[in-house]
Amino acid sequence: MTKEQARGIEQLVEEQIAKWNRLRAKPRQKEVLVRAVITISRQPGSCGNAIAEKVAKSMNMDLISGEIIKKVAESTKMSETVVTSLDEKDVALREDWLKMLLDAHHLWPDNYLRHLMDVVSTIGRHGNAVIVGRGASYILPPEEAFRVRLIAPLKARLANVTNEQGLSHNEAEKYVIQTESNQRAFILKYFHADIGDPAHYDIVIDTSRLGKEGSAETIKQAFNAWRKNVDRQL
Repeated sequence: MTKEQARGIEQLVEEQIAKWNRLRAKPRQKEVLVRAVITISRQPGSCGNAIAEKVAKSMNMDLISGEIIKKVAESTKMSETVVTSLDEKDVALREDWLKMLLDAHHLWPDNYLRHLMDVVSTIGRHGNAVIVGRGASYILPPEEAFRVRLIAPLKARLANVTNEQGLSHNEAEKYVIQTESNQRAFILKYFHADIGDPAHYDIVIDTSRLGKEGSAETIKQAFNAWRKNVDRQL
């Protein structure tokens, strides 16, 4: 990563923290309406990034990509800066949840996983965000995150990658297979889970059947129904 890219990510983080601080200064309505986030896990070539962008825009939520989270988790300085954006109550709640998560899943976090969990759980405590990738579905409490999995048949995913990235069929196939393998290995290594297990998600959508607009609208409607149900239970 170049110095310019690193500085760009730092600036994005600083801007996001400033926004959180402004929102935190305003009186909240019901906690769950503010705190809830959407996590999106996607197969490569399933148009996950484009759909996440549509969802975030239509629902006026922050879009936080896995690449940004990855870079922040790799930087002790930025990770600590993100965590310190929480107030004492939120820090305590976040620590309680992470301890329970570690115990329940018998995780022995290395430095990267610890920072990753810190960053994602902090975003979860602030809420009102769409988080793409980085195992967010496995980190946040089920009452705080609506967990989405986007899939599509291999043929459709290869066609999407070919069209979007201008790759040949062979190049697209290599990219999809390698990326999917990396995603599966990442979730298995850090969370001892199968990324393809539908039990880890609240909804699984075949984007080839609904398209980008239909998938985004389905997520929006399902999220609103989930949010009302969670609100009734609190």
